[in-house]
Amino acid sequence: MKTHFFKVAIYMFLLSNFTNLNEIKSQTPVYGITLCGAEFGENSLPGQIGKHYTYPTVEEIEYFASKGVDLIQLPVKWERIQRTLGGNLDAIEMSYILKFVDECNRKNIKVNIVLQNFGRYNYNGKMLIVGGPYLKGWHLADFWQKMAKVLSYKKNIFAFSIMTEPYEMAGYNWPLSAQEVVNAIREVDFKTTIIIDGDNYSNPATWLQYNDKLKYITDPANNMMFNAHCYFDYNFSGRYHLPYDKDGAHEWIGVERLQPFVQWLKKNNKKGYVGEFGIPKNDKKWLKVMENFLNYTAANGLSASYWAAGPWWKDYSLSIEPINNIDQPQMILFAKYFNNKTNYLNTYAVSK
Repeated sequence: MKTHFFKVAIYMFLLSNFTNLNEIKSQTPVYGITLCGAEFGENSLPGQIGKHYTYPTVEEIEYFASKGVDLIQLPVKWERIQRTLGGNLDAIEMSYILKFVDECNRKNIKVNIVLQNFGRYNYNGKMLIVGGPYLKGWHLADFWQKMAKVLSYKKNIFAFSIMTEPYEMAGYNWPLSAQEVVNAIREVDFKTTIIIDGDNYSNPATWLQYNDKLKYITDPANNMMFNAHCYFDYNFSGRYHLPYDKDGAHEWIGVERLQPFVQWLKKNNKKGYVGEFGIPKNDKKWLKVMENFLNYTAANGLSASYWAAGPWWKDYSLSIEPINNIDQPQMILFAKYFNNKTNYLNTYAVSK
């Protein structure tokens, strides 16, 4: 009986923090997946394609298109695309990216280009931090301005995610660097959404502590989203070292972790996005966590992308990649949310 009352109390508390239904309908979220491979081989940069890294194939794109995916994220490495800071973009690497974007466009799938660099650039084996004495904010701004010039003509670009999961930024001013990037992109592209991650790995549970100053970033196009990465294991890492029953998890933990981020967005009138979330397939109890989490994003108008898929990650516990043409449990659940299938009037009508 106590458990029942506890669940009801949580339900009422969370519901009180949702936007109203009219507002929800005007903020229909987009749900997607991340196709990994192009960011692999970070210890072998620039590396050899097919050996150290790969790009998604046409077959990969077709599979997720057949499931109704609205959006695919493509993580890429800065060092591979711009092999000299401030230099030209690598023509061969850009040809792979453009081919991927075009293949997605043929399937009516939008693309988010994600710079998977964690606030850093590997310069001859030394990790330089954005905003520091050797890797200025303008270096990152230069990269994205050149990327925006090339990609601005593509109609299916969902967003530019300018830097994934900055962490331990050594006191350097990440919001200032991000502002430089926004300014540089807007000089050549006034229409594409710009996605900004937060410090401390974009953890939504610590968003206010590490990222409150991001609210001062301005965009002349008024087209920014702030990006949280939310995992449900005990240390927020997404590695899920412990089984569900020993992890301390419960079915509402994803909602609890995302809530500080949602509250910050509402307080500061900002748009949000969840660029990473995922669960292991070894215990069906995680599916309930994921379902509650997705319903909460839907109720608050947040788009979200699952981490992750890709042909080189079939054995990865969180992978949503099919095995022997068999859909994985996470995909079976997640597919209910593609192509705006979310039933907002029954946001919390999950299995009882």
